[in-house]
Amino acid sequence: MADAVLYDYWRSSASWRVRIALNLSGIDWECRPVDLMAGDQRSAAHLARNPQGLVPVLEIDGLGLTQSLAILDYLEETGRLSLRPEAPAQAARMRAIALAIACDVHPVCNLRVAAHAAALTGQDDTRADWMRHFIRPGLEAVEALLDETGPYCMGAALTQADLCLIPQLYNAARWGVETSDLTRITRVARACAELDAFCRAAPEARLPAAV
Repeated sequence: MADAVLYDYWRSSASWRVRIALNLSGIDWECRPVDLMAGDQRSAAHLARNPQGLVPVLEIDGLGLTQSLAILDYLEETGRLSLRPEAPAQAARMRAIALAIACDVHPVCNLRVAAHAAALTGQDDTRADWMRHFIRPGLEAVEALLDETGPYCMGAALTQADLCLIPQLYNAARWGVETSDLTRITRVARACAELDAFCRAAPEARLPAAV
């Protein structure tokens, strides 16, 4: 029996962060998909796990944890990960990068938000326009926050910021947002692409058989 169960959706950025973290931790975990397109997140069973009707949910140590950054912190504080700088100033800078992505860019670019915008305008093109409008400026700001030399967001060591950035870049590419001119972000993406924990967590590796 696995040590942890992750309820996730293969394209969910928040779930992706946790998948990377679990892979890095070495925890024996299993995935239980929640099909957001089919509305599984609104089922009574899933709402009992997470009243917000969101993914991810991580069942571990007899707990049901929600919110990806809270899950990363739990794994950190229980000794399964070491992805936070020890120096307070560096830790605060890392948190700023992570939050810029997870709390500023990601929520407004959530599919349900974009779908609502499209419904209000009555034009399906609104969805892609909405995504591009918010993703590119958000990533430009993140670019300025990253370490100059890297290879990762904060420098030589992998941190939670990298786990937040990589899934957002997938969304950028999906919606046609140009990022190749963002040299620091591109550098981080290349470095993380060489790490097995990131590769095994990517949507392509989690693709449902029916898709």
